[in-house]
Amino acid sequence: MKTIVSSDKIYVSVSKIPDSGRGVFARVDIKKGEIIETCPLIEIPVNDFANINQSFLVTYFFSFGAKKETLAIALGFGAIYNHTYTPNATYKKVSGESIMKFIALKNIKKHQEITVNYNNGDPTDTTPLWF
Repeated sequence: MKTIVSSDKIYVSVSKIPDSGRGVFARVDIKKGEIIETCPLIEIPVNDFANINQSFLVTYFFSFGAKKETLAIALGFGAIYNHTYTPNATYKKVSGESIMKFIALKNIKKHQEITVNYNNGDPTDTTPLWF
């Protein structure tokens, strides 16, 4: 495993998005294409899927793969980024590693909330969310 350094570009505060609770915000100006944060992932074994839909934590899982066959929880601030269909960031799982990167889709101003589209990080996917 590679060494992962926490980001000094972000902080967590109260979101202005209704019913969202906390959110991730830019501590500094972030440029389009810049890596915002690299998060370790805890991948959930398939035999643990049975009770996931009954857990409060289901809203914090990321799914990966063509059939969404891999579930994971992102550490760091990864599970706190809020959803929008007009995100200013995206996320990508790094193939062969248990890490996920959050990347700016556009310039993000200092103190602006950083949002992603929960539909596999695809900024164009307007499919209703699963929860």
